[in-house]
Amino acid sequence: MAVVNPRQVRDFARGIGRDEKTDPIDARVLVRFGGVVQPAPQPPKSEEQIKIEALVVRRRQILGLINQEKKRLKQTRDKDIRKSIAAILNPLEKQLEMLDNKLQKAIVANETNTRKIEILSSVKGVGPVTVSTIIAELPELGTLNRKEVAKLVGVAPINKDSGKMTGKRKTSGGRSGIRRTLYMAALVATRHNPKIKAFYQRLLANGKLKKVALTAAMRKLLTILNTLIRTDQVWIDRCASEAT
Repeated sequence: MAVVNPRQVRDFARGIGRDEKTDPIDARVLVRFGGVVQPAPQPPKSEEQIKIEALVVRRRQILGLINQEKKRLKQTRDKDIRKSIAAILNPLEKQLEMLDNKLQKAIVANETNTRKIEILSSVKGVGPVTVSTIIAELPELGTLNRKEVAKLVGVAPINKDSGKMTGKRKTSGGRSGIRRTLYMAALVATRHNPKIKAFYQRLLANGKLKKVALTAAMRKLLTILNTLIRTDQVWIDRCASEAT
């Protein structure tokens, strides 16, 4: 079967004049959508992949709770409130550590994606959290071209042109979970991955805003990962190899 963005299907329904929404109408719209768009079918997820996905989602939830409590901690000076927040933060941080350990073990035990994990892990800036998130939420990596995968994740600049007017390109949509994880990976890569670092600094030198340059670095990193998976190659640090 093919899994598609529900917003895309709803927009399609409105485009063909079907503003009503019932189960029978939705079924007919889905049939028409499938016939017109012809989304690519996806293989069913393995038990290992389902487990990793559940751990990734729970980790994201716990991390969100930790960030919320840390913001509250910064906003108060009351000792009792700070003590209350600390009492919540401590077990949450232990939960996060436990989930990270489980994710690491799940990745090692994942025989279905052994080669893909090896390739992803070879790239500087890509850690266990990024690897597990990609395995769980971006199984299409390596099967799409660079434009398709960038649009799927939501890091592709979308044209907003009309007539002689050229609108400002912006990224939108895509898979938010992957995008947030890729953001952190790109942030690390701009410091420790020679290729991404040089690319990022070149954009800044050309006057690009940091936010724009970092989004471009995310897209560059995603393109590299996609190419490596598609061509079945591990990352080679050319700077390190030249030094040796």
